[in-house]
Amino acid sequence: MLYYLFNYLNKNFTIPGAGVFQYITFRTSMAVITSLIVTTVFGRRLIDYLRMKQVGESIRNLGLEGQMQKAGTPTMGGIIIILGILIPTLLFAKLGNIYIIMMIVTTLWLGGIGFLDDYIKVFKKNKEGLAGKFKIIGQVTLALFIGFTMYFNSDIVIRQEVKLPVKDDAPVQFHMRGNNAVYTQDTRSTKTTMPFYKNNEFDYSKVLKFLGGNYQIFALPVFMLFVILIITFISNGANITDGIDGLATGTSAIIGITLAILAYVSGNTMIADYLNIMYIPNSGELVIFAGAFVGACVGFLWYNSYPAQVFMGDTGSLAIGGIIAVFSIMIRKELLVPVLCGVFVIENFSVIIQVFWFKYTKKKFGEGRRVFLMAPLHHHYQKRGFHEAKIVTRFWIIGIMLAIITVITLKLR
Repeated sequence: MLYYLFNYLNKNFTIPGAGVFQYITFRTSMAVITSLIVTTVFGRRLIDYLRMKQVGESIRNLGLEGQMQKAGTPTMGGIIIILGILIPTLLFAKLGNIYIIMMIVTTLWLGGIGFLDDYIKVFKKNKEGLAGKFKIIGQVTLALFIGFTMYFNSDIVIRQEVKLPVKDDAPVQFHMRGNNAVYTQDTRSTKTTMPFYKNNEFDYSKVLKFLGGNYQIFALPVFMLFVILIITFISNGANITDGIDGLATGTSAIIGITLAILAYVSGNTMIADYLNIMYIPNSGELVIFAGAFVGACVGFLWYNSYPAQVFMGDTGSLAIGGIIAVFSIMIRKELLVPVLCGVFVIENFSVIIQVFWFKYTKKKFGEGRRVFLMAPLHHHYQKRGFHEAKIVTRFWIIGIMLAIITVITLKLR
């Protein structure tokens, strides 16, 4: 909203300094600062309110050191994160931008599902919360919305190099690369970024190339399948990772910084051309949202670091996982998610492996056996005697390493 206000003032009244709102870097900085203020200042008041309403976490005794001391800690703190994301976004982003609209929908939708789950646990005294199938339905519904919008919306395009003459009437741009004129065209496409593949770009339609003939007609179903898998897997991965103080929050902040970098270079025509990576028009606006996301995570970490004064609950964990997944899809870096979100992926797989092996050995030997002392993986290390603060710090270090590897892949051919 402030973007439009200052843009109007700059055009009609020539107010000194109003033009600074045209710059993404300035608005991102303001989004980070505002998000930090919202989460730290108003977060304190919300925590006190939750404590007054006795919105406390019910803890199951799993035999972990210091676990039962957390009983009664206020939960549903994800509300703080959501406010820390939405308020700066509404203030500083271009609200007509399709990418910003999709991110706001994602935040509200998954935040709402998580809130409903927490509400059932806390106020209805049902430890199971919202049935798992309803969570999956909600995630798949969001994935369908994101997938169809990405595929059909005319404002979502990528800029590709073309050879003249051009067959259709779409406008063609050109610029100089060295002594050569490069002609480009904005087109709707199912291409995405894939390291070590030809020019680091991959078209989803080629998954079914072995069928021969007009295999491109299957691009939408293949793309939708990937979108559904990524959103449900990463959203649940963040939910599972949120098991000890500060782990999911800090890891998400690291991922958010990386996504901001990727969005900035992908949405800047000169940098994208210099790096020879896919240029996505209008996606640079996502950097403002990413700034608000990082600020919200860091601000929430003020109260969520060990020993936690508040838990985010499913209100926060489902939302941040979905935000990361959808964001990566929109900047066409979703195939980098297994690396960038490696912590979430490992945590998720540790549960899958544990459950599968237990059921398999119980069926074969009559006695269930375990791969880990306890799943998800962070609880395994707790069982081995590691303090949770040390586990969190080491997982953060791993997250930073994975983030660096993800950025490096931009130049790997």
